[in-house]
Amino acid sequence: MRINLFIWSAVGLMLLGAGCLVNQPSSTTDNTISSTPPSSSVSNRLDLSSRGLKSVSLDIFNRIELEELDLSDNQLTGALPAEIRHLQKLRVLDASGNQMTGVPAEIGQLSRLEELDLSDNQLTGLPLELGNLHGLHRLDLSGNNISQQDLNTIRVGLTNTEIIE
Repeated sequence: MRINLFIWSAVGLMLLGAGCLVNQPSSTTDNTISSTPPSSSVSNRLDLSSRGLKSVSLDIFNRIELEELDLSDNQLTGALPAEIRHLQKLRVLDASGNQMTGVPAEIGQLSRLEELDLSDNQLTGLPLELGNLHGLHRLDLSGNNISQQDLNTIRVGLTNTEIIE
């Protein structure tokens, strides 16, 4: 089951998959989501792409059943929160098309991660812990300015990973 989450800021309504309409306060000033849908409404995939988000609620990282998280094409800055480590079932993470400048070392604790898309951000370095993701099949780092030294270091641990520069 795929849940599409649409925020209708002007009206302050949130449409959750399966025709469920929930009244939600609008947040047009800082483009953040302060809460996520109740557990019974959430599948193992959460799509928050193209919402103009500048930050993400830490509540998302309490959704330990998540297998796919799409944060692409927003306005996220800094690094993903260290709380990402709580998403132990996460297989796919797409954080492409943001303005992120860092990746937390805790990402190396996501042992089930198979696809990681960090393309088109403002990354200049990578944590060594990224090399712990031995199950990673695909790592997209294109559109960043990552040093060859960091890339070579990561490659040592990710011998079976397709790395897109």
